Amino acid sequence: MLVVPALTLLAEDEEFDPNTVTPGIWGFVLTFVVMLIVVLLVIDMVRRIRRVNYRAEVREQLEAEQLEAEQLEAEQLEAEQLEADVRDAEIGEADGQATDAAGDVPTEGDEPPAR
Repeated sequence: MLVVPALTLLAEDEEFDPNTVTPGIWGFVLTFVVMLIVVLLVIDMVRRIRRVNYRAEVREQLEAEQLEAEQLEAEQLEAEQLEADVRDAEIGEADGQATDAAGDVPTEGDEPPAR
């Protein structure tokens, strides 16, 4: 307990010397080196973040183009299916008109018997 007040009195008796308190040239050099390293790290980080953002944008564009292509392909398949259904319906109607009285569809070489 007596040590703390004695050190306080001893510290008050000493005169303030600015040369022993300042960091000097080595403090400046080390601070400058740390600052330079931090600046280089920030520049590198910004470059990497920008690169990641560009890659994400390109990925989104490719996915959008692929989705558009898939939708276009689905629409084309749907249109082709619709055309095929229309053709089948037209063929079915033509076959329905060409049936004979018994309901059979006449075929080539299918002639009535000669008497």
